[in-house]
Amino acid sequence: MDIKLAQRVGLVKPSPTLSVSAKAAALRAEGRDILSLAAGEPDFDTPDNVKAAARRAIDEGQTKYTAVDGLPALKQAVIDKFRRENDLEYQNNEILVSCGAKHSIYNLMQALLNPGDEVIIPAPYWVSYPDMARLAGAEPVIIKTGLEQGFRITPEQLRGAISDRTRLLILNSPSNPTGACYSREELAALGEVLEETPDLLIASDDIYEHILWNGEGFVNIVNARPSLKERTIVINGVSKAYAMTGWRIGYAAGPARLIGAMKTIQSQSTSNPTSIAQYAAIEALNGDQSMIPEQCAVFRQRHDFVREQMNRIEGVTCPASDGTFYSFPNMQGVIDRMEGIGNDIELAEYLLEQAEVAMVPGSAFGAPGYMRLSFATSMEVLEQAMERLHKALV
Repeated sequence: MDIKLAQRVGLVKPSPTLSVSAKAAALRAEGRDILSLAAGEPDFDTPDNVKAAARRAIDEGQTKYTAVDGLPALKQAVIDKFRRENDLEYQNNEILVSCGAKHSIYNLMQALLNPGDEVIIPAPYWVSYPDMARLAGAEPVIIKTGLEQGFRITPEQLRGAISDRTRLLILNSPSNPTGACYSREELAALGEVLEETPDLLIASDDIYEHILWNGEGFVNIVNARPSLKERTIVINGVSKAYAMTGWRIGYAAGPARLIGAMKTIQSQSTSNPTSIAQYAAIEALNGDQSMIPEQCAVFRQRHDFVREQMNRIEGVTCPASDGTFYSFPNMQGVIDRMEGIGNDIELAEYLLEQAEVAMVPGSAFGAPGYMRLSFATSMEVLEQAMERLHKALV
C-alpha cells in the first residue's frame, strides 16, 4: 500500500545531530572505535538529590496526571528561579511547564504563527528552529553571521530583516552551536530596533544560561530592555544546567494570553509532562546549586584544550566560546586543501570513517564550512579525538 503522507512531513528533515549520533552508534555496533563529539548533552550524571526526589515521588505514589501546565509547586519554583537569578517577576498564569525547552518552543510557534508569517532566525542556529517555524506554516528568515562579527547579529541586520510579515525573532544566547553570548549593550541595541516594531515578539532561548564564562554573567533581552517584557517569551529548562536531558522538563514564561494559548496546544498533544520528572525538577531548581559552577569550570577547561588543539591544525580557525559545551571552528581552509573533500558534510563523513571521530557539519546549523564539536565528554576522550584529528588532517 502506498501511504500518502501529509505535506508538512516534507517540510522538515531529521535532526542532523541525532543522525550523526545514530551513524556513530551504528559504526560502534560494527566494532569500530568511534569517538563522538556530536552529542548535545552534558556527560555528568543527574545530581543525587534530584534522583532521590524522583524516587520519593514514586514511593509516595505521585505517578498520576498533573495539571496540564505543570505542578503548582514546580511553577512556583520556576517563578522563584526567575526572581532569584534573573530579577524577573512572573505570575502563575504566565508560566507553562512542558516536555523540554524544545516542546516549549514548539508550543509557542503553534500558538503564535499563521501561514505567511515570518520568523527571524540568526545563523548559525539550533537545527530545529527553522523546521518548527515551517511546521507552523511560517517562513524562516535567516540572518547570517560569521567569525568577523562574533556570530552575533547587528541592529542594522535586524532592521533590514524585519518586514510587515515578521511575527517572531528567536535569540539563543549563549548559542548552540557557536557558544557566542550577547552582551547587555548588544541586546539593548537590538531592543532599540525591536521597539520600532510593536507587533514583533521575541523568543529568548536561555537553555545554556548557566554554562557561561564570559566575565559579564548572563543577561537576556528583558534584562537589557525591560520595556520588551510584555513581548518576550523566556524559555529555559533543567536539561543542560542539571544534566537532566532525558527527564524532559522545560518551561516558558511570558504574556498570560499567549501562555494560555500554548497551554491549550499542549493539552491536545502531550498534556502534562511526566509527574516524576516534575518532582525531580522542583528539587533541581530549589535544591543545592553548587554543582552548576563546578560543572561550568570543567566545561571551560575542556573548551580551552579543544580550542588550542584545533587551532594547531592547518586551515582551522577556532574562536573562543563564551559558554555552552561547543566549539564551532571554521574548517574551510581544511576543505580547500584536501583532495576529494568539497564541503563540510563530506569532511564530517571523512573524519567519521578515517579518524573515527564524529562531529556535526556546520551546514546543519546554516553555516557551511564550519564544524560543531561538543566537549561534553571526558578529557580522555577529547585527548584521543584531538590526536586522531591531527593525524587525519595533516
